[in-house]
Amino acid sequence: MTQTRTMLFVAITASVIGMAGCQPSSQSSAQKSASMPMTVTRWYDAQRVARGDEVFRQNCAACHGTNAEGAPNWQKPGPDGKYPAPPLNGTAHAWHHPFASLKDTIRNGTARLGGSMPPWRDKLSEQDIDSVIAWFQSHWPDELYAAWARMDAESRRAGR
Repeated sequence: MTQTRTMLFVAITASVIGMAGCQPSSQSSAQKSASMPMTVTRWYDAQRVARGDEVFRQNCAACHGTNAEGAPNWQKPGPDGKYPAPPLNGTAHAWHHPFASLKDTIRNGTARLGGSMPPWRDKLSEQDIDSVIAWFQSHWPDELYAAWARMDAESRRAGR
């Protein structure tokens, strides 16, 4: 009797395990890959981010917010018709712009585009500008940074 029960137990267990492998997954492959941790290699290091934090706080935070969250109501033009400083923390459009464009905007300001950001070329070194970009990009989630990196690489290939 014990041998029969053991064999029955083994048979039932094998059947259950076999059927479990045939069941549709409750997660799609996209969901599975989305839930897997993403490894993204960024172009900057911790030292550059630390320098960027210092430069940002001294020069950019007054308009863009201490955590790069942007000015209140940044999506609505002010009385002068110009838009307030947008977030740089990944919640607005900065990630849509290639590195060269981000750098040019900081270096030359936005007055030529109808904006109110002053040019920083006479106050910040090229290294400081790079560090500021590194600092605000360090706030971007990996998925967003990866999308930006692909766009930036394409922009570089296209010579923009």
